Amino acid sequence: MGQAEWVTVPISTRDVKTPLFFTDHEWDTVEAAAARIIPTDRHPGATEAGVVRFIDCMLAGTQFIFPAADGNGFLRMEGLEEEAWQARIQNRRDFYRNGVAELDTISRNDFGAQFVDLAEDTQDRVLEAISGKDKPAPFVFTESEGQGNGGAPAGNQPVNEDFLEFFPLLVLNTRQGFYGDPVYGGNDDRVGWRVIGFPGPASLKATMDGSYTTVEYMIPQAEWPYAQHPAVLRYGNR
Repeated sequence: MGQAEWVTVPISTRDVKTPLFFTDHEWDTVEAAAARIIPTDRHPGATEAGVVRFIDCMLAGTQFIFPAADGNGFLRMEGLEEEAWQARIQNRRDFYRNGVAELDTISRNDFGAQFVDLAEDTQDRVLEAISGKDKPAPFVFTESEGQGNGGAPAGNQPVNEDFLEFFPLLVLNTRQGFYGDPVYGGNDDRVGWRVIGFPGPASLKATMDGSYTTVEYMIPQAEWPYAQHPAVLRYGNR
C-alpha cells in the first residue's frame, strides 16, 4: 500500500502538552541541554521554540512522521515502512535514554548534582565532556566573509541521523526543532524563522500545492557536492 492510500489520523503535535516517550526527568534534561545549544538571549531559543516537544514526538513512535498534505493530521504508517521506521526510532530512543543517563552521571560525579540542577555555565562543561570538544565560540557573520563556510556559498548539509550518537544527534535535532516546520512540534509560533528573518509558508499545504516557492532564496548555478559528503560515502560502504 502506497502513501496515497494511507489513512489520515486527525492528530496534531500542538495537542502534546506532556511527554509521550520521555519521562518527566528526561524531558526536563533534554530541554535544558537543548537550551544550551540554542540559548535564549536577545532572541528566543530552543526553550521558546518547544524543541523538546519536537524531539519527544519524533521518539514517540510513527504517528508524527508524515504530515498529511493539507497539514491537518498525520498519515498512519503501515506495513514494512512502518516496521523500518520503528527500528530507526528505537535506535534513537536508546541513544537519548542512555545519553540522559550519561549526562546525569557526569554531572553527579564532577559537580554533585543532576544536569538540570546545575548552573548554565556548568551545564556547558558537562556538554563539553560528553561531546569531547570545547564549547564553540559565537559565530559572527560579516559581509567580507561571503556566505560563511570560509567564503563559500551556503548550501545543503546532508546528514543521516542513523549514523549519529547522542550528542551530535541532540545538536541536529535541536536545530531541526528550532528551524523546521511547526507541524512537527517545534518552531513554536515560528520563533526560529522569525529569528533569521524567514517568513516561511503560510501552512504546510502551501508547500504541497505549489502556491509557495523558495526560489528567491536559491543561488543560481549553486552546486551540492552530495556524492562526496562523508555521511553519504559511509552509507554507501555499509
